[in-house]
Amino acid sequence: MDPGSRLRQARERLGLTFRDVERASYDIACQRGRADFIVHISRLADIENRGVTPNLYKLYSLSVIYHLDPLEVCAWYDVPLSEHFLDGTGLGAPRTHLAAPPATVRLPLRLDPGFDPRRTTYLSRMVERWGHMEAALLKEQSPYRYGYIGLEDHTMDPLVRPGTLVLIDPRLNQVRSFCWRNEFERPVYFVELREGFRCSWCLRENGRLILQPHPLSPCAPESHRFPGEAEVIGQVVGIAMRLAPS
Repeated sequence: MDPGSRLRQARERLGLTFRDVERASYDIACQRGRADFIVHISRLADIENRGVTPNLYKLYSLSVIYHLDPLEVCAWYDVPLSEHFLDGTGLGAPRTHLAAPPATVRLPLRLDPGFDPRRTTYLSRMVERWGHMEAALLKEQSPYRYGYIGLEDHTMDPLVRPGTLVLIDPRLNQVRSFCWRNEFERPVYFVELREGFRCSWCLRENGRLILQPHPLSPCAPESHRFPGEAEVIGQVVGIAMRLAPS
């Protein structure tokens, strides 16, 4: 069934006329302060009967009026918004930056009875059933943010390679200069500067934040006035890193 027919079916299921939809869209436009949310009768007829694709504002209005999930309606038009995180993981960028979190999380729902968490195993063969959970359900409990290490950012290479996705805990934004035994235990921080972002080891000294690259990195250390020129977003607490080229 084409998207316009699905929208017509949703409208008729609720017993709404074209006039009802137009009137409701006016209410949304008044509430949001933008006339773009208005769905005129002629436009609704074109959407339902002539295959016209609604713009972002009208798609939102129709989703609200019909009590539909806007992500699902976008999928009807072959725009899979819920897959934006997955599609983006294979697309690199030269500069390090913060990234939007996934809309859904894929979780193992049932593991093979022989699974032993104490032993290293091939997890793909041990999961009997996968499922998806709406990431929005986790947002209240999870303060984490995501970052992406730019393809031209070799600051922490080879410990954190270009193209790596990092998980950031903004609660851990106080730089710890000592209290580690080796480079693997030393905290890595995600830092915002005026011209962009950095991911590196950090040291606070005399009112300045020293960004220290990995010893094998070709990058030089950086010094910035703190907190005037640099803000510590948080500590990197997880990474997803490819070890071989795709």
